[in-house]
Amino acid sequence: MENHKLRVVLLFGGRSGEHEVSLNSAQSIVKAIDRTRYTVETIGINKQGQWFWGVLPETLIKEGFPPADKAHQVTLVIDPTNPHFMALDGYALPNQGQFDLVFPVLHGPYGEDGTLQGLLEMANVPYVGSGVLGSSLGMDKDRMKAVFSDKKLPQARYLTLLRSDLLDQQDNCLNEIEAKIGFPCFVKPANLGSSVGISKAHNREELLEALKVATVYDRKIVVEENINGREIELGVLGNDHPKASIPGEVKPAHEFYTYEAKYSNIGSSLLIPAPLEESIITRLKAMAVGAFQAVEATGLSRVDFFVTSQNEIILNEINTLPGFTEISMYPKLWEATGIPYSELIDHLILLGLERFQDKQNCKISRD
Repeated sequence: MENHKLRVVLLFGGRSGEHEVSLNSAQSIVKAIDRTRYTVETIGINKQGQWFWGVLPETLIKEGFPPADKAHQVTLVIDPTNPHFMALDGYALPNQGQFDLVFPVLHGPYGEDGTLQGLLEMANVPYVGSGVLGSSLGMDKDRMKAVFSDKKLPQARYLTLLRSDLLDQQDNCLNEIEAKIGFPCFVKPANLGSSVGISKAHNREELLEALKVATVYDRKIVVEENINGREIELGVLGNDHPKASIPGEVKPAHEFYTYEAKYSNIGSSLLIPAPLEESIITRLKAMAVGAFQAVEATGLSRVDFFVTSQNEIILNEINTLPGFTEISMYPKLWEATGIPYSELIDHLILLGLERFQDKQNCKISRD
């Protein structure tokens, strides 16, 4: 029976500020994945970007990564005819390092932004989640918003600034934000997730400090209008014909849903299903699928909205590799919609294989 199992490589950790979130997400998947259907191999990526075979997320959470000389560092062999992992120290990997699919559980840069997906595409590897384009558009808040605008999806007013602009023309930048966005406003690094580096500014002094914080994380900064509304999130699942989950509502304990609130479960609460009129739910589902298709996402995404007291719906953002921890919204939404956690993992693996097979049917040359 062992020979009939799909060999799945779970890839987690990474260089981004969401490293710890990734470990927690991977730990949940390791516990829940159906071992009668899958043989699971694990690869942990430390904060320096080194890949180590066989390390377990639970151990890494408690003890951290082992020294490089105490673990088997591996690399992906970029051979489209025989993609496999190879240990740099000569260690014999199970099944000669061959596998059926990679399940990336990497949040943020160098995992969720299209860079890893490009590597896997070059190696001709099946993997879970969005491809290069969907991942990169979903990560870059500026380009994401441009695509949403093209599809006429309603958003808050926003401005994009470069770090070099802030250094060279600080007063002009502050004046433009005050004139076009006003206070309060949100300041965000364009290419991070999980609320890392995000600040809410109520005046010019706070705005300047928020911009300084954001420029630590990215060269491109997005400043958004503050929207007074309920924070509503939906999960989307599928490839060419995606479906949306029921909506959930975030009740933040602070002025916005901080990194700590998302992953410590302190103060903030999740209401699933969100108490909304059926007509609003129908519109939210349609817009969630529309956002998913706008960035050409595949597999999974979480789409975040605001719903105002006048029932106006404002699209906030899409996350193409949302958190998978036991308190994360995405799996909770699908569980409430009728797909339990373990079954959700099955769906994502099958969608990854489906997308890979579909791509194999395309020619890239006339030969």
